[in-house]
Amino acid sequence: MKTRIISAVIGLVLLFAVVLSGKYLLGIGIFILALIGVHEFYNAIGKAGYKPVRIIGYISCLPILFIGMGVTSAKVYSYISLFKSINYFSLGMYAALVFLFAMTIFLHDRYNIADIALTLFGAFYVAFLFSFVPLTRNLPNGSYFIWMVFIGAFVTDTFAYFTGVFFGKTKFLPAISANKTLEGSIGGIIGCTVMMVLYGMFINSYSPVNPDIPLYHFAILGLLSGVLSQIGDWSASAIKRYVKIKDYGKIMPGHGGVLDRFDSILFIAPVVYFYLSFVILA
Repeated sequence: MKTRIISAVIGLVLLFAVVLSGKYLLGIGIFILALIGVHEFYNAIGKAGYKPVRIIGYISCLPILFIGMGVTSAKVYSYISLFKSINYFSLGMYAALVFLFAMTIFLHDRYNIADIALTLFGAFYVAFLFSFVPLTRNLPNGSYFIWMVFIGAFVTDTFAYFTGVFFGKTKFLPAISANKTLEGSIGGIIGCTVMMVLYGMFINSYSPVNPDIPLYHFAILGLLSGVLSQIGDWSASAIKRYVKIKDYGKIMPGHGGVLDRFDSILFIAPVVYFYLSFVILA
């Protein structure tokens, strides 16, 4: 427990330092985390006998660097830029599929359809979902909105843990995670919703930008984040259970690897980005 607490404190200090340093350093940091996360995922499925084409997963992390270094808020709302982004994404997907199918044709004794399917799944699960962190940071007033991603993940996890410890009685999803309880899950959702509303009150009242966003938006985001945070956690646990591993890695003593610590963020970052883009900032 002592190691876990020390590791968590150091991790939080590093997180604050990176996020407060600006979008460029954040983009680089998320790019590195995505690379490690893809590596961890491919190592995990390798334990089950699959052979992912790792280079595809690593290349899929590169757009995170470009997003962190080059996308401006004006470009985010440009239809021309949007269509170009879709075209680039489609081109990349097409090239990846052709390359992967070529592997099954010319190296059929080594790779099969399951290997290339899991290669693409890993790229989407880790690199694609991680990309929404710098995308959120690049939105107007993104330096304030980005914290909602981390509040959604870490507050849900904390409230779910302590609610489960003190009030948990009803086992929830024992096949996925033996220690999860229904009470803990509900506590995580309520805690996330409350903290998200409090953060909304803070940025509406004390931030220089004073966005004056109705608080019900923060309540909705808190509710969505509280649910999706746990889905992200359970998804990572389901994969670990299938491949029969305890942790994805050992990068954080007491916490495991990148996917053990950031599994919730992978699911929260997209919903925060899309809700901000399509509802609050539309």
